[in-house]
Amino acid sequence: MLKILCLFLALTPLHAVAQQLAITFDDLPAHGARPTSVSRLQIAQSILDTLKQQHMPPVYGFINGVRTEEAPETLDVLRAWRAAGQPLANHTWSHPDLNDTSSSQFIANIEANQPLLRTLMPAPSDDWHWLRYPYLNEGNTLEKHRKVRTWLKANDYRVAEVTMDFEDYAWNEPYARCVAKNDTVALQELHDTYLSTADEFITYYRAMSKAVYGRDVPLILLMHVGAFDAHMLPELLALYRSRGFTFVSLPQAAADPIYAEDSDIAYKNGDTLTEQLAFKRGIPRPHHEAKPFALLQAVCR
Repeated sequence: MLKILCLFLALTPLHAVAQQLAITFDDLPAHGARPTSVSRLQIAQSILDTLKQQHMPPVYGFINGVRTEEAPETLDVLRAWRAAGQPLANHTWSHPDLNDTSSSQFIANIEANQPLLRTLMPAPSDDWHWLRYPYLNEGNTLEKHRKVRTWLKANDYRVAEVTMDFEDYAWNEPYARCVAKNDTVALQELHDTYLSTADEFITYYRAMSKAVYGRDVPLILLMHVGAFDAHMLPELLALYRSRGFTFVSLPQAAADPIYAEDSDIAYKNGDTLTEQLAFKRGIPRPHHEAKPFALLQAVCR
């Protein structure tokens, strides 16, 4: 029996092993347009309910604290996230683009977010020392890139890199417009294109991983706390499961050695870690269809 088992394992292709995926959400407590009938707290609670129902591992939410000054009621979103047992981390105070600001100003913006994070995640075991760069821009000059990275390391931060992204944010504004118009045909189109695009980028980022790293790697998905994201999350999770993914937390995925690598380039485009490294190494990207943002702007206008 043991020989048969060993033979089976030897003949089983590596791609049959479930690939890991960590889901993360940016722009808490408020992201993008929403239908007037849905509050920010209801959007977050819908996401949290789905995560609980689907027995998901801890899911990090990356916060911009300025939103709680602009709309104090959105602090309840962050409290609800913590009450559900979900962790929070740093997305800077006001979501600046590092390409358009100095490294010193950017670091100050990270620091401005820390008092709120300490209040929301006071226990030593609750690790909020992760930074997600706004727009995924890590510095368009080497001096800027390295200065921020040096500060992050000195202050015990890890970069919450992204290795899968399908521009989920692009559907949230059209969704609000289509709900307002009660355009059921367009809403179905949004539903279908959201899932088909997510599916296409599974193939794309798996191919990117193999081109850059020579293997499948645990992927870290960037999402946003938008109204349509909340609406679609159950079906999106089902899609990832159907494509062979198992879900892990951000720290579990980031334990793979690839996430210890700093791209260390002056790069103006807000791309994923894998795309940055492909650019640095001169590795061609696999083909994919046009990203959806521009295509969705006309929907329900």
